[in-house]
Amino acid sequence: MQLPADAVLLRIFLGETDHRDGKPLYEAIVLKARELQLAGATVLRGPMGYGHSSHLHTAKILRLSADLPLVIEIVDSEDKINAFLRVLDPMMGSGLVTLERVKVLRYGNGPVA
Repeated sequence: MQLPADAVLLRIFLGETDHRDGKPLYEAIVLKARELQLAGATVLRGPMGYGHSSHLHTAKILRLSADLPLVIEIVDSEDKINAFLRVLDPMMGSGLVTLERVKVLRYGNGPVA
C-alpha cells in the first residue's frame, strides 16, 4: 500500500469506558479502519487527562480511574480519511476528533535510505 507524502492525521480522543455494541469503542474504531483498509491505526493510553466535563482521570495509585483517556491516531490520504469520518460520526457519542495535515517521510518496511 502506498501512502501519499501529503496526508492527513485523524486523532480521536475518548475514554476507555466508551463502548459500542458491547465492545470497547476504540476497538470498534480500529477494526472499522482496518476493514476499510486505512493505512494503519494506533491506540495510545494516557495516564492522566480531562475533557469537557473537567473531571480528572488518572492512573495514580491513590486515585485509580477506570476511565483513562485514549487517543486513536490514523494517517492516510485526505480522501480516505474523509470517507472514514462519515463512518466514524455515527459511532461516536462524545469525544473529540481532530484533523491535521502531515508530511509522510516513511511508510512500510523497505530499506532506510
